Formats: sequence, C-alpha cells, structure tokens
Amino acid sequence: MARLIQFTILFIQFFYYYYNYIPTTAHGVSSNGTSFLLDSSRSAMILPLFLSPPNPCTKFSSTRRLLQRSNANALPNAHMRLHDDLLINGYYTTRLWIGTPPQRFALIVDTGSSVTYVPCSSCEQCGRHQDPKFQPDLSSTYQPVKCSIDCNCDDEKEQCVYERQYAEMSTSSGVLGEDIISFGNLSALAPQRIVFGCENMETGDLYSQHADGIMGLGRGDLSIVDHLVDKGVINDSFSLCYGGMGIGGGAMVLGGISPPSDMVFSQSDPVRSPYYNIDLKEIHVAGKPLPLNPTVFDGKHGTILDSGTTYAYLPEAAFVSFKDAIMKELHSLKPIRGPDPNYNDICFSGAGSDISQQSSTFPAVEMVFGNGQKLLLSPENYLFRHSKVHGAYCLGIFQNGKDPTTLLGGIVVRNTLVFYDRENSKIGFWKTNCSELWERLHVDGASPLAPSSSYGNNSSTEMPPSMAPTDQQHYGLPDEKKIGQITFEMMLNVNYSDLKLHISELAEFIAQELGINSSQVHMLNSMEKGNASYIEWDVVPSGSADCISNVTAISIIARVAEYHMQLPDTFGSYHLINWEIKAAAKRTWWQQHFLLVVLACVCAVAFIFGSLAFGIWFTWGHRQQALNPYKPVDAVVPEQELQPL
Repeated sequence: MARLIQFTILFIQFFYYYYNYIPTTAHGVSSNGTSFLLDSSRSAMILPLFLSPPNPCTKFSSTRRLLQRSNANALPNAHMRLHDDLLINGYYTTRLWIGTPPQRFALIVDTGSSVTYVPCSSCEQCGRHQDPKFQPDLSSTYQPVKCSIDCNCDDEKEQCVYERQYAEMSTSSGVLGEDIISFGNLSALAPQRIVFGCENMETGDLYSQHADGIMGLGRGDLSIVDHLVDKGVINDSFSLCYGGMGIGGGAMVLGGISPPSDMVFSQSDPVRSPYYNIDLKEIHVAGKPLPLNPTVFDGKHGTILDSGTTYAYLPEAAFVSFKDAIMKELHSLKPIRGPDPNYNDICFSGAGSDISQQSSTFPAVEMVFGNGQKLLLSPENYLFRHSKVHGAYCLGIFQNGKDPTTLLGGIVVRNTLVFYDRENSKIGFWKTNCSELWERLHVDGASPLAPSSSYGNNSSTEMPPSMAPTDQQHYGLPDEKKIGQITFEMMLNVNYSDLKLHISELAEFIAQELGINSSQVHMLNSMEKGNASYIEWDVVPSGSADCISNVTAISIIARVAEYHMQLPDTFGSYHLINWEIKAAAKRTWWQQHFLLVVLACVCAVAFIFGSLAFGIWFTWGHRQQALNPYKPVDAVVPEQELQPL
C-alpha cells in the first residue's frame, strides 16, 4: 500500500509539472529595428535575490528571503553582473565573451534595441572603446551569416548586414556573424551560438562612448533573448535590476524566475508596439491623482519601458501636471538653476545629501496600472543629484517634446526588480536593494561551465574559467568574504603646491564618487612628481564594521580602475598607478573574546576586593564588640587604673 501511495504522488507531480512548466518558444512581434531613445544614455539589469542580512560581511542567514530560480522548467538562467552608473555614465553595461578563444566586451544593456553588436577589427569608422575590437580571424568558431531572403544583404549579395539609427541620431551598421557567446563563469547557462552584429561604422554617441557596443534585449529576430528562447535553452523572460542613486551596478538574469508574492504587475501588449510597454492609467503625487485623462498615457507607442534611456519623458499635458504637483509640495526648498545652462532643469536646494532621508522632504509618487495595482516611486526614482550644489536635486522626468509617447527610462526603476515576463505578456516590479543582488547571487552561483566541443570545429577547444573571469577574479579580490582594506595610488595632473591645500576636499569628492562615507577614505601618502601630484589612498570599513563587503569592494575598484570617477576640473584628471586589496585579518580567540575576558576579570577583581572589604569590616566590628562589651547602666564596673601620660 505504501508503494502504491508513493507511486500515485509521483504520477500526480509528473503531470502537474508537465502541464504547468513546459517551456514555450513563443515571442513577440519583431522590432522594426529603430530603438525609441530620446538621449544617448542607456541603462541596466538584474538577478535572483535575497533580503540582505544586517552585516553584509558576515555569513548569510538561513532565514534570508530568496527569489529562487523559476520552477517553471528545469532550464538554466544566465546570471550576469551590471557595471557603471545610470547618471554618471548614462548607461549600464554587462560583460559578454565572444569567440574561441573568447574575446571580452562591455555591452550596454538595452531593452529598446533588438540586435547585439560589437566593433569589428575591419571597422575604420569606430571609436576607441573599453576593449579591443572583435577579430573574427582569431576565432575558430566564427562564421559569417550568408545572404538569404531572410535578411538585408551587402552590395555583393554575399553576407547579411544590419543598420540601426537611434533617436539621438547616432547610428551603427555592419555585417552579421555567428559565434559562441559566453555569459560568464557564474552563469548556469552554457555558451551558445548566437547571431550578432560586427560593426563597420558607428556615429554620434555610439562612436564616443566608453562601452564597446549594445546588448539587444528587445523583441525581434536578432534579439539575444529571442535567440536563446528559440533554441529552447531559457524560458521566455528576463529580469533587470538597476542600482540606486550614487551606487550604480546591479544584476541581470536571462531566463525565468519565481516572482515574489508582492510583486506588482502590469499587462504588456506585444501587439500594441514593438517595445516593452505597460498599461499606465494614472500618476498620483502625495496621494492625489493628477487631473488627467487616462488616454494621455496611451498616445502613439503608449507607455514604453526602456532600459536604454536614462530619464523619463511624459507627454506635455502629463508633464505640466506632474511638475506643478511636485512643486506644490515643496514649500521648504529653494528653486535654483540646473547644473547645465543649456537645459532648463527644475532643481531645488536645501534637501540634504542623504537620498535615503528624502522621503520626508519630497512627496511620494505612485504609478497606477490598468489592473488597479500601484508602483510606489521613491524620490530617487524621479530625481537626480545636482552636480554643482551640495544637497540639491533636480527633476529627472521631462517633457517629451510634442511626442505623445510616455517613455520611462532607468531612473524610474532604480532599486526595483523588473521582471519581463514575455511568455505571459506582463511586466512585474518589486522594490528591493539592487546594489546587493550580485553579492547575494554569488552565494547561489553556478559552477563554471565550459563550452561543449560540438560548438566549434576544434573539438579540443575549451574556454578556461580564467578566460571569462568573474569581476571578483578579474580585480583580484581575495577568496575570503571579508575584505579589510583597499589601497590605491594615483597621479593627478595638477601642481602639488596647489593640491595639498585641498586634500580633505578631494577626499570628500572621492568618497562621493565611490559611493562610500568620507570617513572611510584616508590619505596615506602624497608628494610632488614634477608638475603632477602623487597620492596614495586607503579605504577602510565604515563605522563599527570590521570588513568591506565584496560587492562594495568590486564597485570601488571598478570605478577607480575603469576611470569612472569624475572629479571637479580643479583637480584635473587622474591616472591609476596601482591598487591593492587586503583581506581582513582573522582575529584570534583572544581578540574575538577580549571584551568578554576583560569584563570577567573586572568582575572577578571586584568580587575579590568586595569580599576582602566585607571580611575586614566584619572582623573589625567583632573586635570592637569584644573590646567594648555592652554593660547595663546599673552594672558594677571594676575601677580602672589610669595609665601614665
């Protein structure tokens, strides 16, 4: 009977998983190939998550809340870290490795683009970017995509080509190729053969940007998501998470996740437009709905969610109403001019520098979807810091010219898990701390995977883990979780006699650029080097903490090593000479229990002295009674002889 019951349970479970969790390869309407962007900035991505323990340096609690991999199927996910900062760089990047042996690239993640491309070695009209150009001749697994009726062909009708133009008028064009793409050592998804663009020309912001190229996450035949879904290696969804104000970073997962129960969803109609859209109906400011007709958010392309855009843009009527409602709530702040005289930014001073405390100054904003669910926006979701006035902020939501489209860029979803559930035509939002996701994912990270020998012509070709390093490996972080100190040496192209009077001010700027407290940054050494200045800095744990978390250390080193620190012009530009990471010293038993031992000793000494004092007092009292015994008044007392003086 027991065996029969067990078999019945297994049979029911099989059919439950079969009917509910079979993956689908359905995908949305193909993109028309034009990314709907209003500026050159681009944005971010995410991963499986947990709630952070109180001290990020300690071991993770077993009671931590976890966003697990999707139970929707047994397909793996591609876990990938995000780099850079939304407002400093205008975009977020992730790392991809292309070819055999692999060549590394930093690509802007863009949900508004439907093609992934990198500069090709043959490109004579490509800018200088973060990594060397892709060299097809050095990859044993590269193959050009031959001309066919399914693609646009070059003039010789030999190879497929692509061309993309963005709203800020930058362009990218080149040929299409196919090669093995790897997603990094922490990804459970094995390397895959993917079609991508090999650039032969780029103009505008694409030419001048630091990142190498674009990772297209939009809908379309050339989208990397569609490729992976069509191959049946991931579920038809992906997720993004954008770091908070001044923190940057974040994470991404290609594939399914199990969303948290309190995630807020909006329908996303793939027929409505080729871009990821949401069903926005109302915006509330300080609990009051803006006096707008809901159709204002449904013009042209509707309400678009685009990770490739930095800020948010509203139709004219919606923007005017939103701006007036915000300004009506800010009685204690002073309106000031924006940081760039070329733009008429709406800014306010007197709010303080701590963004986590701004909810008491700036009003809450809510986006209401067609199903009645609401997404709460904190101040960091509609403000950006004034770059020239301390404690001042500016509206990061602008008027979209005369265009009736509502465009929501990365600023709106900072510190928000965004789940693009393409299979069920909806998008989910969950407020969380995105800057800590990568560290938490690392705990649950998959072991490194090498590509299958079937991918290439050379069956012995493999991708060693060292060829596709994680950021922890790339920046030389110690294996220990606890990091006690980070030092780095830099040269500044300013005269030392002018600089030494402003060292403390420079330390403040560096701390702000690194996203840490100024008390953590200390100058170890400084000297004059010709017409330049040499300075050695030391970064230590904050407050009472005894270590720096890995995610913070990676962020610090990446910002310094990749020259993402933007210092005021008075300090000139800097050149990094060297950096060093030291693991936190392991404390001995005596160091760990020093206070307890001292307290025990103090108590023991106090007890001993107290006991001695009590014994002395008790003995003295009894002796006094013995020397001067009590006698009744009428008792006969023998006469005492006087002693001579």
